[in-house]
Amino acid sequence: MSGSVKSIVRGEKRKILAVLIEADQQGGAESFPVVDPKTADRTAVLGAMLNSGLFAFVQQRPFAIGADPAIQPRSIHISGFNSAPLAPDMSVVLDGRMADFQAGIHALGQLAGTHGVHIGVRSGDDSFDGIDGAVKTSFEGPHPTGNVGVQIHHAAPLSKGETLWTMHAEDVANLGTLLTQGSYQPIRVVGAGGSEHPSPQHMRTLAGSALSTLVAGHSDAENTRYISGDPLTGTDAGAAGYLGSLHHQVCLLPEGNHPKFLLTDGWLSPGLKMFSLSRSYPTWLMPKSKEFTMDTNSNGEERAFVVTGQYEPVFPFDIYPVQLIKSIMANDIDGMEKLGIYEVAPEDFALCEYACTSKIAVQKVVRDGLDMLKKELG
Repeated sequence: MSGSVKSIVRGEKRKILAVLIEADQQGGAESFPVVDPKTADRTAVLGAMLNSGLFAFVQQRPFAIGADPAIQPRSIHISGFNSAPLAPDMSVVLDGRMADFQAGIHALGQLAGTHGVHIGVRSGDDSFDGIDGAVKTSFEGPHPTGNVGVQIHHAAPLSKGETLWTMHAEDVANLGTLLTQGSYQPIRVVGAGGSEHPSPQHMRTLAGSALSTLVAGHSDAENTRYISGDPLTGTDAGAAGYLGSLHHQVCLLPEGNHPKFLLTDGWLSPGLKMFSLSRSYPTWLMPKSKEFTMDTNSNGEERAFVVTGQYEPVFPFDIYPVQLIKSIMANDIDGMEKLGIYEVAPEDFALCEYACTSKIAVQKVVRDGLDMLKKELG
């Protein structure tokens, strides 16, 4: 798709928030050399990704940042399913694109080190049985099983001094299209949902699309949170926002901005309509089939960070999550390293943040800790 830059939206300190591109009617696109993923060397594959801009979709561990093309990773990891709430079904995302995905796997094999390419698949899913050139490992269980960090931790743990890359399965297919057809197509099949979305569905669009095109005409911006990404890790993009480059969902949730009378809806109420992970309300006795409309209200402010045992059941790492978070808060680099900070990303703590009685912004704490550690290590 071709067009021209319409405007550049800036925030504080002139930080670029968005570059608005107005599409023209020509639909032109730059052509790139066709490359055979099976025979191309590392230089050719990497050059195609850098020249097209596709390399921006490759993430690096440790630190959960954009990958450095100058570093050869020990291995490259892809999650073959998304377990996040309201996530798009990977069989729909890759429908009709398995040939492109296979080409992308061959290409990534030229970039990976001695440990090669790994795909985490959901137990019982045979969608990736025909894919070769990658090590496939089966996983089962609830979220965050689909997180690539969880899969790395259990299949090929990351040690200090090692580097690995991760990539979303859809971007692997986009890489295959780039190399075999010479055309860069930043395709996104997003899961558009949430209790406030008038028509939940899978939608085909492009990375960076306006959220207004994905919400089926919903316009109650005052009482709705427009989230780019999933409800646990996404960004509050606003009604006039855009789909994040690494996001594959758009969720509309109630803003939770209405006052709650403490005797009927507040903390002194019976709580017959309120969900609580800590069993603070009797709704935990109700059938699991009962549905709740979850809003974005945290129902309390940050308070003393105490050991409650709530993190461990939702954190499937062989890591002590509370101790790691406290070492980050204390800027204890030695403690952070010993407790496994190199293996984690903020998204891996999303359920910990959701379950946290202390209302700690756990994901931000982890992000700050990773940024500080990277700065200290140079």
